[in-house]
This record gives sequence, structure tokens and C-alpha cells, in this order.
Amino acid sequence: MTTTKPVEAVAETRRPQRSPLSRRQVDTVVSRSVAWFGIVFGLQALPALFDQYSLGQPVWSAIAVSTVYGSLLIALLCSTLKRWVVASHRLVSFVYVAALVTWPFFLDDPAVAHQGDHWLYQLTTVATATAAIGFRRRGALIYLIVVPLIYGVIRATPQGGGGPWELGLFNAIYAIILGGAVLVIVVMTRVAASSVDQAQGAALDRYARAVRQHATEVERVHVDAIVHDSVLTTLLSAARAETPEQKTLASQMAANAMRHLREAALVAPDDGTTVRFRELADRIAAAARQMPMEFSIRIRLLDVRVIPAAQADALYSAAVQAMVNSVQHAGSQEVRRWLSVLGREGGAVQIEVGDAGVGFELSAVPDARLGVRRSIIERTANAGGRADVRSSAGRGTVVVLSWPDVGAGTEFGEPPIADEVAAAADASRPEPS
Repeated sequence: MTTTKPVEAVAETRRPQRSPLSRRQVDTVVSRSVAWFGIVFGLQALPALFDQYSLGQPVWSAIAVSTVYGSLLIALLCSTLKRWVVASHRLVSFVYVAALVTWPFFLDDPAVAHQGDHWLYQLTTVATATAAIGFRRRGALIYLIVVPLIYGVIRATPQGGGGPWELGLFNAIYAIILGGAVLVIVVMTRVAASSVDQAQGAALDRYARAVRQHATEVERVHVDAIVHDSVLTTLLSAARAETPEQKTLASQMAANAMRHLREAALVAPDDGTTVRFRELADRIAAAARQMPMEFSIRIRLLDVRVIPAAQADALYSAAVQAMVNSVQHAGSQEVRRWLSVLGREGGAVQIEVGDAGVGFELSAVPDARLGVRRSIIERTANAGGRADVRSSAGRGTVVVLSWPDVGAGTEFGEPPIADEVAAAADASRPEPS
């Protein structure tokens, strides 16, 4: 006699599913690795720096050392905090070029040049690696070739050590090879992560379509059952009703059938269909671009996370209604308007529609006007989210849609500070990718 393992035991033995690889995770790992790579090479360059520090003019030496090593620390801090990562790595690249180009002009005694390679040469690969993070592929490739060649040319001058031009060319080629290896690794890793994101997104789309088809079939069967069990039975009973009792029964059956149909129309099936956050953001952004007034758009931190389709439709409709209200009531075309869709920790999404227009008092809006209370606040609440409407006369309007509702935020109708509205508008400007 064979025995089967209980379902509970099987569930307990399953390992937790790991988070899938994504482009965002790869960028975080690569940027942190390059930042630590810069710190390690910076420490290795310290002995040469100490030996050659007195050869440069004191002011230049102090500024060059502090800015180069300070930019490396800033890149490490930003990579750790995952804030301004691209800008901090660009800073390292620009600071290195500035120090490299100005070094021959600020020697304390041009007749006494250093012997051997300058301490900046040991940071050439660090600069090309940060350029791979801070610039697009073409810009990083140009930086990789040009900057080492600049060092090779300077190395052959008397101020750069007076070495033969073959030595300068060798140093430049060596730096290009090392930096090229780093650039290839960064590019290939990013391409692989992007492919994983696209494959996962396509799989989610196929799954959503399959679930939607299944839900449609389930709903059809449900409606067929209602029609058969209620409507057809009622019609047959009414056709056969002759006595007052039979007619009364037919009337009751008709009332019950109508109630069943109303309930079936009001209740949306929970079919499990999902929509990616990015797809929702793109849909809202497309609606903003079609508005007669211009909205500045910002979309950040959205990857392959998903939201139920019914909730996504509700958030989209509420956001569009908020934009329509801004177009109709905020003022002229010169009024600053913005839209931001941000991903939050824990699988949450936040949509903000704001303007610096005339504003209004929410408490003064008549109950007959459904644009704010019904189409935005109640619609978002029914979807499991929260709508915060912050506005006052003459001080602009900000509508924040959050899903899911975590019970935090500003109470409806609380007027914002005028400076806060302006700051939010400035923050909504698109960031470089």
C-alpha cells in the first residue's frame, strides 16, 4: 500500500522563490563595484602621490588631490544610497580629465619634472570605468580612447616626465585595454539584464492574456447559469401561470432574477489578471501627452512589479480625471503642470498630478460635482488605494494617488504650502537616463 505525502508537508519543503535578475539590480551591483574599485586604486596611488606632491604648485596639488579623491568618495556614497549614481560617476570622469589636463601647467619648477609615471596614471582605469557608468555606450567609448591618449601625449613632454613617445603610446594602449575590458563587462551585463527584463515582461503579458481568457470563460459560464436557472425558469413559469397564486410566484421569481442580474453586473470577477507598473505608467503618460495643456512627466523606479488589472484601470481613470480637472480649472496654458509615477518599496506605486494654478477649496465643491469626490477619491478608495487632494485658492493643486493604501498621508483638503507646490513642480522635470 502506497502512501502520499500531505500537501502541507510538501508546501513546507518548498524553498522561497528568489527575486529575478533585473536591469536595476545589475546597475546597482555594477555601480557599487566600480566605486569600490576606484577607492582601492586610489589607495594604491597614494605612495606615488606622496612622492610627487611637492613637485606641483601647492594650490593646484591641494585642489587636485581633494577633488579627485573627494569625487571617488561621493561616487561610493551615491552608489551605496542608490541616489544620483549616474551624476556622481560623471563627476569622477570630469574631475579626472580636469586634473590630467592642468597638471603640466602647475608644476612648481617646470625644469624639475617627476621621474616615471604620474600618480594620476594609476587612476586612468578608474576614470574610464566610471565613464562606463556615467555615460551612454558611445560616450563611454570615446572617453575610453581619448583620455588615455591625452596622458600618453603629456607623458612624452618634458613636464610629463620626458619619456620617449613609444612609452607614452604604450601607457595609453595599456590603459585602453584595461578600461575596454571593464566597459565590455558593463555593457554585456546590462544587455543580459535587459533581455531578462524583456523576457519576464513578455511572460507576464502571456500569462495575463491566458488568465483573462480563462476569466472570460468563467464569467460566460456564470452568466449562462444565471440565465438558465433564473431568467428562463421565470419566463416558463410566467407563461404557464393561470391561477393568482401561480402569477404571484412568477412575479416573485422575476424580482429574484432581476436582483441576480443586478448583482452579477455590479460585482467584478476576481480573475487574477495583472498589469505591470511600467505599462500603467506608460498608459498614463500617453494620456498626459494627449492633453491640450503640457504636462512635464517623470517616471522612476518602475520595473517588472505588477498590479491587478481592475486596480490599474481605476488608478488610470482617476489620474486622467485629475489631469482633466487641471486643464479645465487650473488656469491658462502658461500654468506649470506635472505628472509623476513613482515605484515605492514594498511593491507600491504613487501617482502625482499637480499644477501651480488657481487652486480651489475642496469643502466648497458642490456635491453635484462628481469629478473630485466620486471620480478620484472614491474610485481610488474602492480600488484599495488612497487619493490625497491638497489644494487651496490661489496656491495650486496636487493630487496624489497611492496604491495600496497604507493609512498614511495628508487628510483630504489640507492646503499645501506654495513653495512645496513649486518644489514639486521642479522635481517633476525629466531626469537624464
